[in-house]
Amino acid sequence: MKRAERLHALTEMLRRNGSRGCTADRLASEFDVSVRTVKRDLEALARSGAPVWSRPGPGGGYGLAVAASLPPISLSPAQAVALMAAVSAAPDAPYSDLAAAGVGKILDVLDPGTRGRADELAHRVWVDVPPTSSRAVRSALEEAMAEQRVVRLRYTASDGSTTTRDVEPVLFASTNGRWYLVGWCRLRDAMRWFTVSRIERANVTGAACSGHTVAEVGAPPANARPVHGRDA
Repeated sequence: MKRAERLHALTEMLRRNGSRGCTADRLASEFDVSVRTVKRDLEALARSGAPVWSRPGPGGGYGLAVAASLPPISLSPAQAVALMAAVSAAPDAPYSDLAAAGVGKILDVLDPGTRGRADELAHRVWVDVPPTSSRAVRSALEEAMAEQRVVRLRYTASDGSTTTRDVEPVLFASTNGRWYLVGWCRLRDAMRWFTVSRIERANVTGAACSGHTVAEVGAPPANARPVHGRDA
């Protein structure tokens, strides 16, 4: 698990435990890291502005102040299930793990009656999805995109040829049921589309991208649009 993902998951675990808090030993066991690493992560969260509290002594531990919790959210059972279905049907989408965590956060603060009706309705929605690509690969691509760092790919093309190349990530795109990484390929000195499921290995390098923009990819098709969370 990348550190950014661990920090997010750590925040979620602290939030779920509320005023009870968690011991450093328990957090370390949950994320398979040392207690020292957990304490460094907690310090990083506090420096970033997260309301982390600590309580020394027996029964002590770490937690998040109540103000860190979401306020009550008004959703219908159908709206809640729509969020669950959308996330469940797209496990290969960029940042899908974070999306699932976000939906879980919303469901946690629904009133019990709505949550119960949503759970009942959710049993009536089935999703069959193909196996997803490597979580390690997707984590690297997501980090490279968010941080705008060059990512080194081991990629097998449709003709069976395998190459290793450095790519500057520009955007993720989904079409015909497949996800693609679109970026500036330093091997070919051109913009290229890489099928995510064909990426065998991906490692984020320390090199910053040189500034290639979405405009260089071209206009999206008429039936495509950026993800912005609002109706057009």
